[in-house]
Amino acid sequence: MSVILRMLFALALCLGLATPAAAGDGKAIVLTVEGNIEGERQTFTLAELEALGSAKITTTTPWHDGAVAFEGVAVARLLQHVKAQGGTTEVTALNAYFVDIPTEDLIRNGAVLALKRDGNYMSVTDKGPLFLIYPFDSNPELRTEVHYSRSVWQVSSIAVR
Repeated sequence: MSVILRMLFALALCLGLATPAAAGDGKAIVLTVEGNIEGERQTFTLAELEALGSAKITTTTPWHDGAVAFEGVAVARLLQHVKAQGGTTEVTALNAYFVDIPTEDLIRNGAVLALKRDGNYMSVTDKGPLFLIYPFDSNPELRTEVHYSRSVWQVSSIAVR
């Protein structure tokens, strides 16, 4: 999905013209993975991401009041599925914010690409439809500005380098 189409989809979500649940109907692509992977590019709907298996994190964050339960796919599982080969993973949001993260950091620290918060799909206005999150409470070493900056919300693409 092109950047323009992703931005239009995000706008539709904000205006209530589309819903995250509708994105999971098998038609709307919410994530593109490219770079050093099997094939040039792989795309995913919410349903396809959920089919990769469920990972859950309950943690406090700087952006929410109290502990929040996140559910999605483990980043390690996603990278394994696309046969990623690279030391750096660039994660980009709908608003073009991006951060380069050492791939090993994502795997070692159990990062999750969350689709749901407290059991509900996340809208763009609620940091969705995808939010890269770390288990901050289970590892105090993750409670740093570096890891907070790596927790990208409104994730639209991942590039493995």
